[in-house]
Amino acid sequence: MKRSAPPLALSLVILLGLLGPIGCGSFKRFLYEGFGRDEWQAPERVVTTLALSPGDEIADLGSGGGYFTYRFAEAVGKSGKVYALDVDESLLAYIEGQAQERNLPQIVTVHAPEDGLGLPDASVDMIFLSNVYHHLPDPTDYFRGAGSALRKGGRLVVVEFRGASFPRGHATTPGEIRTQLQAAGYEIIDSYDFLEKQSFQIFRLGDMADGATNTGDH
Repeated sequence: MKRSAPPLALSLVILLGLLGPIGCGSFKRFLYEGFGRDEWQAPERVVTTLALSPGDEIADLGSGGGYFTYRFAEAVGKSGKVYALDVDESLLAYIEGQAQERNLPQIVTVHAPEDGLGLPDASVDMIFLSNVYHHLPDPTDYFRGAGSALRKGGRLVVVEFRGASFPRGHATTPGEIRTQLQAAGYEIIDSYDFLEKQSFQIFRLGDMADGATNTGDH
């Protein structure tokens, strides 16, 4: 007598069967984004808040399936540049394909090393990471080195799951982020609280943050 598969297991089997033919990168993208991410991530509002300009050059650290990469590319235009940085080559290949399909030649994929961005010094106006910070073994050490890629006045933008809502190890409190980045030489210049599940903080290297006064939540 055959035993029926549990509903969850059966659902996963069906899901894998449906997604398998579309490729590894596409499947991983689905796992990263899940269902309903737009509702709690508010990507358009995040991008609007960052007030990007045509010609800006951005490092999208831990770009995954390109959730923010494509939006940044639209914002900076073809005169700008968006570096999609990830350690997963299948996801980078997926982004390359999507960039061609969407006619976004300003997207450049970079297979990032584990300990840095893999970008030249003073090459970007902004380093952005969303739901990636908690994966870094030593954020202070990492961003102490990664900051060299920022141009004068460049920003480090950290969107991260708050500690209260997620299992330990998959989130970082806003206070921990500030403490760790201050130890790496950064100063917070802005913070927003409109995201349901995440903190949204903007930093600059200390010698770049002169005159910054807006550091409270909005």
